[in-house]
Amino acid sequence: MATVAEIMTREVRSMTPQDTLVQAAQVMDELNVGVVPVCEGERLVGMVTDRDIVVRGLARELDPKSCKLADVMSGHVRTVRENDDVDEVLSEMATAQIRRMPVVDAQERLVGIVSLGDIAAKDPEDEVDVAMSLGDISSPAEPDRTGTAEQSQGSTGQTQGQPS
Repeated sequence: MATVAEIMTREVRSMTPQDTLVQAAQVMDELNVGVVPVCEGERLVGMVTDRDIVVRGLARELDPKSCKLADVMSGHVRTVRENDDVDEVLSEMATAQIRRMPVVDAQERLVGIVSLGDIAAKDPEDEVDVAMSLGDISSPAEPDRTGTAEQSQGSTGQTQGQPS
């Protein structure tokens, strides 16, 4: 199969850790994407997704106009290199349940991004592998049901969903 360099998207727009949630959402809307790499200079320091904005920002009632990406981004990001084999990347995506991975050079500088869509579009012969990986990636995670007592109590003091 191909290498990442053959299928990746180059010239990816990135943001800084000091940019706000609103700015990131606007960039995502403009580019019609759900993820933006976060860089200090050219060096990748994290990724922020539309889900990060909602779950780590808005759900915690952080002000999207002042909340910085540094507060909601994923900082320890799985990355790939341009010479990595696409089959291995596909396997890692399935294992980690992620749809896209930033491509970095030896100095951790962002040089592109590779997505499941890139793999599917560039190598239609491997559509079975892509479909299987998509199934693995899309498998639902177990929901976190560890909310606070206040969240799980109804007005009668009963746990929600249980008969009175």
